[in-house]
Amino acid sequence: MPTTYTVSDLIAEFLNACGVDTAFGIVSVHNIPMLDALGRHNGMRFVATRGELGAGHMADGCARAAGGLGVLFTSTGPGAANAVGGLVEARFAGTPLLHITGQTSTRFVDRGMGTVHDVPDQLGMLRSTGKAAYRIRSAQEAFGILTRAAVEALSAPSGPVSIEVPIDIQRATVARPEALDAFVLPLPAPHRPAEADIDRLAAQVLGARRPMLWLGNGASAAGPAAKKLLDLGFGMVTSWAGRGVVSEDHPQNLGGLNGQGMPQIEAFYETVDLMLVVGSRLRGHETGEFSVKLPKALAQIDIDPLADGRTYANRCFVLGDAALTLEALAERIAGKMQVEPGYVEEFKTLKRRARASFRATLGPYADFAEQLRAVTPQDAVWARDITINNSTWGNKLFPLHDPRSNIYPVGAGIGQGMCLGIGAALAPGGRKVVVMTGDGGFFLNLAELWTAVQENLDITILVMNDRGYGVIRHIQDATAGGRRRFDTVLGPDIEGLAALAGIPFWRVDRPEDFGALAAKAIATRGPTLVEINMTAIGDHPPYFPYGPKAVPVDHD
Repeated sequence: MPTTYTVSDLIAEFLNACGVDTAFGIVSVHNIPMLDALGRHNGMRFVATRGELGAGHMADGCARAAGGLGVLFTSTGPGAANAVGGLVEARFAGTPLLHITGQTSTRFVDRGMGTVHDVPDQLGMLRSTGKAAYRIRSAQEAFGILTRAAVEALSAPSGPVSIEVPIDIQRATVARPEALDAFVLPLPAPHRPAEADIDRLAAQVLGARRPMLWLGNGASAAGPAAKKLLDLGFGMVTSWAGRGVVSEDHPQNLGGLNGQGMPQIEAFYETVDLMLVVGSRLRGHETGEFSVKLPKALAQIDIDPLADGRTYANRCFVLGDAALTLEALAERIAGKMQVEPGYVEEFKTLKRRARASFRATLGPYADFAEQLRAVTPQDAVWARDITINNSTWGNKLFPLHDPRSNIYPVGAGIGQGMCLGIGAALAPGGRKVVVMTGDGGFFLNLAELWTAVQENLDITILVMNDRGYGVIRHIQDATAGGRRRFDTVLGPDIEGLAALAGIPFWRVDRPEDFGALAAKAIATRGPTLVEINMTAIGDHPPYFPYGPKAVPVDHD
């Protein structure tokens, strides 16, 4: 323990006490005391990134894969501003993330005196992009603010919280809190639903003969309870963020095939007499701006009262923790459900036919999901960027078995996938990470490839290279009269880039070679790079609404 104990020492100890073992960021003029304290206490791994944007996404990916608190350090002004994209994505995804940033000395803050990195209302910027933001204004209040911020980040609905620590406060001495000796974050207990609400919901469910679940990310801890409802005869679909809550190998789980552009599924929704939506926003991004017609008999479970009727109207809303509510519901309806005879088999047939119909829209990429799944470890993390391959087979056909394996930009921002994957590779557990990105997204955060190399991460990066922005081209074809403008960007030769980074490289020029070459990369320990030459393989067909709907295919 240092002879002089400062607020920076307190921050380092506090993070250790919260179970944080990895933090991300860049050392700079206004965070040196804090990062020096991290090093002196030697209680965690600090990953030095190439930019604050990448660091934010890495902290996010690490938190998602680990199921804990992500931590990001930035410097003042431009450094904090660079991290905003990462905070915005963490807020979209509901990732508990603690962002600790520097600030100019307290005697200069908010006075516009032009000190180094000083920007007007940095705290306001951080409040607008995260769940909350605080400034530590005295050494004595540091422990309380740190505790409040971490609890707020982790409390449902979780999200990113920022703390400004002025440089003089970082160096200020403070009495070490005795509470750190046996510190436990005072997190609120999961919210139990009201008994009357469960009774009302159970009555709705017991009146249904063709029930269905729609699970979102807010139900990520409710897998066992959801599985009980499947055993009672429910069918199931998820948002893209809710994938893996129940293994997608389950024949009654459609996974991310949630309806937009799929007439078979939309038609099936018309026959469903109760859809139970759990922990999902039913986002416009996944419902064609709410054009997908969900069953009129819709019930909703959510921890956030603002979710009640926010997108689709419901007939019953239960405020409560997803796992506790589904467990209570399963207890009430066990042995009483009377699902229509043949409904479960009908649902299984729907899944087979819907997958076959969607697969038929993918042209030369039709069996990429099957090829990759066959050579990827079952517990591997599947991290993706927003690229046409992910928006099709990556989100909808590549089976996932666990919600912690499902990492992608929920806010649909380009260029975030590789950094999310790097963060996931640094989570405890040592799981293999497979990242899929387009060339445009890959080049956007290219410098962070060297973070993966520096940390010697077990990560395979698949670059789907169509030499431009393929999704944008399809949108331009559909909405701009086919005038493709600014859709092509010059990038470095990817094989030469791999050689420069000193990592193994493979190139896929034929669709039938994809699985075998990906297998070699995945089996190689450490960072590896695979380029999928889409120019040689062929254009990826546009997907709905920029291409046709999936035509039903008989597949029994």
